Amino acid sequence: MSPANIVSLACQRGLDIIGITDHNTTKQCELVWKLAQKTNLTVFPGCEMTSREEVHCLGLFEDFDALRIFQDFLDRHLTIIPHNAELFGYQVLVDENEDILEKLDYYLGASLDVSIEEVEQKVHELSGIFIPAHVDRPRNSLYSQLGFFPPELKVDALQISKLAEEESIRDKYKISQDITIVRFSDAHFPADFGKIYTNFEMENATFSEIKKTLHRENGRMVKIP
Repeated sequence: MSPANIVSLACQRGLDIIGITDHNTTKQCELVWKLAQKTNLTVFPGCEMTSREEVHCLGLFEDFDALRIFQDFLDRHLTIIPHNAELFGYQVLVDENEDILEKLDYYLGASLDVSIEEVEQKVHELSGIFIPAHVDRPRNSLYSQLGFFPPELKVDALQISKLAEEESIRDKYKISQDITIVRFSDAHFPADFGKIYTNFEMENATFSEIKKTLHRENGRMVKIP
């Protein structure tokens, strides 16, 4: 899952848009975006955060100014736990030649010390897109950790995992039809890349169009194949 491999696989497998959402860090996003500039692939930078309640949620951002501010937020709030590379694998930052620039010695799977509401507020303060991740899973999901949908939480969509079906999840958790549901590959390994995707019916591959489509403005629509 190196930046070069991600861009190459996305192009090979016919994806038009991808989001880069490493756990609790944004530090590899800019390189993926840079490599994609040589192709027709659109890359949106972001992050998969773990809230204080151990809820996984996605944030996507339009530009790198917002991303840098959000990285500062992560740096201030991530619980620092020494990383065990033998147990969890290496955490490295690489350059475009895949040479290692830095090894991160703190565990990126740890939680932040802020609530999911505070994470959502920060993402939206930076005009980002906020999506609770894999809400159907029995752990690290909105419903597994909280047991309910907080009424004050402002989401742009909810993501379901690759084996879940939209209508059954809507019925199970009583999710309003006003909330858009998406399904992504959530790929952690190259073999899973692009296996699952969502179709966006919109005018062009821009961040503003993604936002409008998630909120189904002016006939824009999201469809899970």
